[in-house]
Amino acid sequence: MPVVTLYWDELERMVGESRERILEKLPMLGCDIERVEDDHVDVEFFPNRPDLYSVEGVARALKGFMDIEFGYIDYKVKEGNWKIYVEKAVLDVRPRIVGCVVRNINVDEELLRSIIQIQEDLHWTIGRNRRKMAIGIHDLEKVNFPLRYTAVDSSFSFVPLDFKEEMSVAEILEKHPKGVEYAHILEGKDSYPMIIDARDEVISFPPIINAEKTRVKEGTSSLFIDVTGFDENVDKALKILAAMFADRGGVVEGVEVIYPDRTEITPDMSPERMVVKKKEIFSLLGFRLSDEEIKLALGRMRYGFEIGQDEVEVLVPPYRADIMHPWDVIEDIAIGYGYERIPVNYPSTPGIGREHEWNYLRDVVKEIMIGLGFTEVITFTLTNERVMYEYMNRKAEEWKDYVPVMHPLTEEHTILRTHIMPKLVELLKYNRHEAMPQRIFEVGDVVVGMKNRLKLAACITHSRANFAEIRSVVQAVMRELDLKWEVKESDDGAFVKGRRADIVVNGKRVGVFGELHPEVLERFEITMPVVGFELDLSELFDTGLVI
Repeated sequence: MPVVTLYWDELERMVGESRERILEKLPMLGCDIERVEDDHVDVEFFPNRPDLYSVEGVARALKGFMDIEFGYIDYKVKEGNWKIYVEKAVLDVRPRIVGCVVRNINVDEELLRSIIQIQEDLHWTIGRNRRKMAIGIHDLEKVNFPLRYTAVDSSFSFVPLDFKEEMSVAEILEKHPKGVEYAHILEGKDSYPMIIDARDEVISFPPIINAEKTRVKEGTSSLFIDVTGFDENVDKALKILAAMFADRGGVVEGVEVIYPDRTEITPDMSPERMVVKKKEIFSLLGFRLSDEEIKLALGRMRYGFEIGQDEVEVLVPPYRADIMHPWDVIEDIAIGYGYERIPVNYPSTPGIGREHEWNYLRDVVKEIMIGLGFTEVITFTLTNERVMYEYMNRKAEEWKDYVPVMHPLTEEHTILRTHIMPKLVELLKYNRHEAMPQRIFEVGDVVVGMKNRLKLAACITHSRANFAEIRSVVQAVMRELDLKWEVKESDDGAFVKGRRADIVVNGKRVGVFGELHPEVLERFEITMPVVGFELDLSELFDTGLVI
């Protein structure tokens, strides 16, 4: 999740409150305060609130939440004579582009820092690391309209950002740091998207790099923003940026985007209208609110509203990319009302609590692994098919065996994990420069066939890690769990043939161990040998399986 650095001098000035009051209210917006320093605070926001990835967005939300400002902000977009012509050649490569112009803005060190931060965070979250959406921000004085959004071949050249000499598209993808980092997005393409101005000069090669000539510097007073990609996330990003610059005092002007078959004016900062039924509010929250309490809660969360007898019509701010259902509005009503004010009620059904078998077994296994010299780690349950299967030389099971996320916020989190070991190997990748040996384990949930299961996995890495070492660990674990077991030849592609074995109990395969295959290590960029095992505890014990 994005960690946003907020500097006290600008945050206190924009909000109009002391840091003590801000620190008191920030967590109630739905975030975690990572660290507090003398000059700044680092705050982790959930990916569903990309409008809070800048100091401007946080100040806007806090002013409403702290009753400094109230209600909906009507962002105006002035008519401008700015045109982008979209050529047919680019529609098969990266088909959507939107843009806006911002005038009367003073880009100082503070704003430049904010621009860089929100651009990076939007790229990573709703942009899916630039694959779905990429942003270009330019000095308007260096851009000559009208623009052409077109496609070129790999020999086309221009001067990219941070360079002084022309480079061809092929050279940028091979040699420029951003080209190397994001070349995979355009892999397999015969042509490449390019934004070219009226003087036939490049201003941007999305989603890779801008041109040096339109670099934004301190002292820049007007901006042109382009956002390219494939879906509605392009429009969401532009609306967030337009609101951010408007909050800084900038004047937003629309851009006419002329496609072969239609014309659009962007950004569209008009609110979405949504109807929420009162009975649904009361049902979901578990208590009734008066009309005045609903008004106050919605106004604090910067909605427009009209209260009827049985329902509430709300105006959703254009920068709120996360509002997709009336329940999202109801959640905001709860936040605006104040979680700390929600009455606490004891359950009406009495009962005596006891430790769940799942947790008991988890604690026993942890004690065993720590006693064997392993360090416990906790990794995300959310992952993706690439890490879980492709990198591990495994084929994804049929759809019924793994659970996809319906609306993933990033490409890194598209499914629920079915194994723990891939996540451990991924962790070793990030720790590959730390001291050796490394001995890590995790006991936790996986989801297979829509059912939770409890698994144990462990990995060892150092220069002499081998099959015999991990077999001795498995033997010790099975002995401590008082299980009789045997081994059979395994065909698991994650491990080296001849140095892998299935763990079998009562004729049933319950796990696997061995030396990880060199191809697996190469994909995870690991240079040391790695051995590991994974054990399905739900196959061995009654864990009160959660469905």
